[in-house]
Amino acid sequence: MRSILIFCSLFAGVVQHAAANDLAAAVELAKASGCYSCHANADKVVGPAFGAIAEKYAGEKDAAASLAQSIQNGSKGKWGRIPMPPHPSLSAADLKTLSSWVLTVKP
Repeated sequence: MRSILIFCSLFAGVVQHAAANDLAAAVELAKASGCYSCHANADKVVGPAFGAIAEKYAGEKDAAASLAQSIQNGSKGKWGRIPMPPHPSLSAADLKTLSSWVLTVKP
């Protein structure tokens, strides 16, 4: 029984470490993709704060896919008069990473 508890504890630590690595990779991708030029985690810059975006999409069934589409194609009128430019060069994997990460940002 003790060996099972030790294994579970170690596995949980590995999963937590992997999640932290994924989070760090998503933040680095956001920085490298220029997201932080117009957005911040908690404050409105040119575009809305990532936390505000997460709040707006909270509970939506296809939130990550909808957000990924807005990142790729740009958007207009969702957050005011300033449009978000498209980012067509981002891969599908990067779009998924970014949209999933944005949805986790707390205001």
